[in-house]
Amino acid sequence: MGEDHRGQTAVLFVSKRTDEDAAGYAAAADAMDTLAAAQPGYRGIESQRGAGGIGITISYWADEASAAAWRDHPDHAAIRALGRERWYDWYEVIVTRVERSYRWRRA
Repeated sequence: MGEDHRGQTAVLFVSKRTDEDAAGYAAAADAMDTLAAAQPGYRGIESQRGAGGIGITISYWADEASAAAWRDHPDHAAIRALGRERWYDWYEVIVTRVERSYRWRRA
């Protein structure tokens, strides 16, 4: 969690969940986390979801090519299709290069 992300590619996935199939969503999310972590160029992930169903997941990649390879992975594409069908009212993907990165935490 304390990694400096400067120079990495960050993929921000902002979404609004439906109330449908919570168990299926949880299983798919766990599977995607495990699969993403095994991909070349993967640098980490952070995710939060609020009570209203709106959430943000940020995945970090070594470069744009690694992020694009993850987007194009066949298992990821299949889960994305299920997400559109069942689990999301909407989502937005933003891909950016991290120019600065720092953290503060109360001791």
